[in-house]
Amino acid sequence: MLDHEQVVVRSGRRSRLPVIVAVHSTALGPAAGGLRLWHYPDWRDGLTDALRLSAAMTAKFAVAGLPSGGGKAVVALPEGMVLDPDRRRDVLEDVADTVESLGGTYATGPDVGTGPDDMAVIGTTTRHVFCRPARLGGSGDSSPHTARGTLAALRAASRRLYGTASLDGRRLAVAGLGRVGTELARLLAAEGAALTVTDVDQDKRKTGHELGADWVAPDEILAAPVDIVVPAALGSCLTRQSVTRLRCDAVVGPANNQLATPDVADLLHRRGVLWVPDYVASAGGVVHAVSVEVHRLSAEEARARVDAIEHTVTDLLTTADAQDLSPAQAATALVRQRLAAADPAGRSAA
Repeated sequence: MLDHEQVVVRSGRRSRLPVIVAVHSTALGPAAGGLRLWHYPDWRDGLTDALRLSAAMTAKFAVAGLPSGGGKAVVALPEGMVLDPDRRRDVLEDVADTVESLGGTYATGPDVGTGPDDMAVIGTTTRHVFCRPARLGGSGDSSPHTARGTLAALRAASRRLYGTASLDGRRLAVAGLGRVGTELARLLAAEGAALTVTDVDQDKRKTGHELGADWVAPDEILAAPVDIVVPAALGSCLTRQSVTRLRCDAVVGPANNQLATPDVADLLHRRGVLWVPDYVASAGGVVHAVSVEVHRLSAEEARARVDAIEHTVTDLLTTADAQDLSPAQAATALVRQRLAAADPAGRSAA
């Protein structure tokens, strides 16, 4: 049975590319989630991504205690396709039409392959968009807020493991130096952490050098002998095989959908590796954007919501210990509790 309220799949009127919007739940409020513009072997792989990511957004908002539901938009590009500026605008206008047709059920923002300028294009057609550039009255790039929220989660994990929230002198391995990963690495370096970094883009070595970080190959980062591994690239990095290679105390990072399969969370727990669910650690960007542009809070109030991720993670870890659960189980229970309270009919159980 499809665990989603609504799934729209269209061939874009201008681009003729598959435009997918998955609305997982509106039990807590209108759905929100990013627009992923990515290459897939088949458009149905993009649909699978949208279904998984939208469910994760429901969980992200529920754990954060925000009045929003989960959704996701994906445009499935054929492998090897390069969009010129005109074709890209066609794609974005096709997405805008689809979002607008949902009448406020779903609002979109940036994700992999898109940014604030893309949201500005979408915003010319629909008001159901967030993270537009600040010059246009939007909240701008969400990356710094995602990084700040992940730092908050890392502090909570550090306190649980080492008795202090300080990351000074801690060894962290950051896998991925995109916008969020780079911002987070800079914050960690400023905290005094000793960094090991990697990225599939070899040009990012310069960033690692600027941070005084050690560089390893992408296929070696998960096995780095560090205190905490920080996944900050694409998902499904934690597999049954890769988890056996971990030499760390914890895995806490902003990458979405880190688990290749749900049972990997149990394997991590059995091996004594603390895993903070990705939808909790990565919530800062969307929490800030939705707070400012959808819920109309001040920048200070939105920032406080991002910083509150530290308390959210602390509470989850405390609950997990008290009830002899993994952090993943504790987070899932909290999501189900909040969704059930908002929707007694149980239509949107995670």
